Amino acid sequence: MKLFSIAMLMESFSEVKRELPASPVFFGVFTFAVLMLMLYLVLRLDRD
Repeated sequence: MKLFSIAMLMESFSEVKRELPASPVFFGVFTFAVLMLMLYLVLRLDRD
């Protein structure tokens, strides 16, 4: 019974099309900018 419910759950998830709130390029650029800002701050703190 449990295996059957898990199989039904997996099938229902596979049919749902998820939409991103923005383009993948935006996510990449945003992540790059955040990581660069964090690296800049860490390197500035290290200098003191």
